[in-house]
Amino acid sequence: MSVRLKLTLSYAGFLMVAGLLLLAAVWLFLLRYVPDRAMLYNPDDGPTGGVFPIRSALLQVFAPRAAAVLAFLLVFGLVGGWILAGRMLAPLTRITEATRSATHGSLSHRVQLPGRKDEFRELADAFDAMLARLEAHVAEQQRFAANASHELRTPLAVSKALLDVARADPHADTGEVIERLHSVNARAIDLTEALLLLSRANQRSFTREPVDLSLLAEEATETLLPLAEKQGVTVETGGDAAPTSGSHALLLQLTTNLVHNAIVHNLPEEGIVRVTTGVRAGVAVLTVENTGERLTPALAATLTEPFQRGTERVRTDHAGVGLGLAIAKTITQAHDGTLALVPRPEGGLSVTVELAAAGAPGPVPVSPSTGTP
Repeated sequence: MSVRLKLTLSYAGFLMVAGLLLLAAVWLFLLRYVPDRAMLYNPDDGPTGGVFPIRSALLQVFAPRAAAVLAFLLVFGLVGGWILAGRMLAPLTRITEATRSATHGSLSHRVQLPGRKDEFRELADAFDAMLARLEAHVAEQQRFAANASHELRTPLAVSKALLDVARADPHADTGEVIERLHSVNARAIDLTEALLLLSRANQRSFTREPVDLSLLAEEATETLLPLAEKQGVTVETGGDAAPTSGSHALLLQLTTNLVHNAIVHNLPEEGIVRVTTGVRAGVAVLTVENTGERLTPALAATLTEPFQRGTERVRTDHAGVGLGLAIAKTITQAHDGTLALVPRPEGGLSVTVELAAAGAPGPVPVSPSTGTP
């Protein structure tokens, strides 16, 4: 049976039970105050006519009327219950239609249930929010797949072109071809490894252990110091210990990506990168700030999307694969943290990562940093 029919039968059954109880109460009242038998009495002549069974006569009158009342309650309960059940289940019908549309690929459809806020309205709003997140996620995955396909196709196309040129000209310098093929192949490997790391962070398939962000910051800056010296960028570190819990390898990758991004996307000369760590309000904070060209908030908001390089700021010899900040954001989210990018008024970018400090439960609240070097 459908839910509407079940509700209808429930309403009608409840109404019948209530009617039976009411009729039983009336009958008990009559039994209590009406005598079983009585004699007709004439004031002038005295008792006449013998004894009359009053209750029997009353039952003959009461029973058919009670049956008629119960029949009316049954019909009224069925009709009224069917109508009421339909009105009550109307929101579920709209949600069901939206679900069917979603299963056929139409994620833009929304329930948008009107009326006051009740259980059905809360369910519809939650369903609409889920559809919105799912639509955004699918769109993001489609963009990512398209961009990844393009990025992977480029080195393969370049390799094919180099091989075609070498085959067409047997006297070409093979050493130069091999060197260019090696460079293209290395870029393809870097891109593949970045995609694998991004997938691993998304799956959260890692073991948590105590990690100090300040030690990771020192390790990352020491590793990237030769690159900073080559680029003419000064790297400064400071702050306090920032203990948290997570994957040491992933958090080191996050820190390295942020410092590398700050070095590469910097001023042509006398650039500065400042890396600070600390704990505030139960939150372990890592902040990486750099000088550079001025950015708009709209552009800064897109830099964590895959393959968004910010070409107006990038050094062509260290372009990367366009996944540095995307990987950093994914690693942060996998650790239930937040990553905020805020353009500096003087130029450059301030990136703040907030993770739950060691011993502090729950996700980290969003609180973008606006500090400057």
